[in-house]
Amino acid sequence: QVQLVESGGGLVQAGGSLKLSCAASGRTFSRYAMGWFRQAPGKEREFVAAIHWSGRSTYYADSVKGRFTISRDNAKNTVYLQMNSLKPEDTAVYYCAAESTSQVHTTRTWYDYWGQGTQVTVSS
Repeated sequence: QVQLVESGGGLVQAGGSLKLSCAASGRTFSRYAMGWFRQAPGKEREFVAAIHWSGRSTYYADSVKGRFTISRDNAKNTVYLQMNSLKPEDTAVYYCAAESTSQVHTTRTWYDYWGQGTQVTVSS
């Protein structure tokens, strides 16, 4: 069982930056691929970024590539999402998720555990 708790969301102006954190419980965190998803009002939850359990491979949605960076610290059981050059269309609830397979996936159905989400609001 893995429990995930996100933090770091907030209100920021367009062009600004935020860094989200996701703290995980459980001794096997280092073997889970981790992902970030987001959901805007009235829209489906969509993939943002994912990282292999080793940290060697990362994947991004086209809409955030070059602006967002996913990273992890297995010693701290934490995954991060650094968000730069934020746009109003990045406004959403951001969710951290974990999957127990050895591969990284970009579709939410692969993910076994989810956090409660953290709100990110970007004003224009």
